[in-house]
Amino acid sequence: MVSRTLVQMIEDNCDRLTERIVRRQRETAELVHLGRLPESELRDRAREVLKNFGSWLMAGREGEAARRYEWLGRHRFEQSIPLHEVVMSLHILKEHIVDYVREQGVGRNSLELYAQEELEHMVGLFFDGAVYHAVHGYEGALRRAGSAGG
Repeated sequence: MVSRTLVQMIEDNCDRLTERIVRRQRETAELVHLGRLPESELRDRAREVLKNFGSWLMAGREGEAARRYEWLGRHRFEQSIPLHEVVMSLHILKEHIVDYVREQGVGRNSLELYAQEELEHMVGLFFDGAVYHAVHGYEGALRRAGSAGG
């Protein structure tokens, strides 16, 4: 089981993390189209993941996460956000979560180090699934748009 303390730390500091993530998304030159979205939308997407991080990682919630990220992929297609920007945005979110945990100085003993590594592994699996489902939703919307236009 992923360390509840580390997950709680992420959830408790979601506002600070959200601001860092949104700032990075705005400063990343490759996110031209995503950067045009209202800041409130970027903030809401990041905050949604961070505030509910523990429940997203729970076993049995995969279907809910899959539906959420497929919706996000479709939504970003409808907003004309290129797929590579959707993936990069999710990568930034993942990177900031892992970096935040490392910055907190956990991992001073073998038990803390194990908990940190376990969390990083779970974060990786979660975001691998998020990317897959966002791409799946995006491609589905792209196919529907192509068949409707043809």
